[in-house]
Amino acid sequence: QPPFVESGGGSVQPGESLGLSCGTSISIFNRVTLAWFRQSPGKERELVASIARTGTTHYIDSVKGRFTISRDNAMNKIFLQMNNLRPEDTAVYFCAWQSLHDGLFKGWGQGTQVTVFS
Repeated sequence: QPPFVESGGGSVQPGESLGLSCGTSISIFNRVTLAWFRQSPGKERELVASIARTGTTHYIDSVKGRFTISRDNAMNKIFLQMNNLRPEDTAVYFCAWQSLHDGLFKGWGQGTQVTVFS
């Protein structure tokens, strides 16, 4: 399965917003859970938000109320709207899909850098 291609990262001031998007050509896009992860230098990759095929969403506590994940099954795209950004949100952001067979997340791309100045 091909990797995701992420875009939309950048450098912003605290309190500003960014919108990330991610596309792929996997054939089972509308059947799987999709997610955004992030990784900061020296830290493990963490799941930031996920969206099931039903539209049910999940967020880590630190981004609740600030980030919104969404998906467009017709376009095979996933989005992450990030508002009120904080310096601790600085990371490389990746999107992935969850395998129906083993539950692992796959489709790792190059990621997109988000930098929030402190």
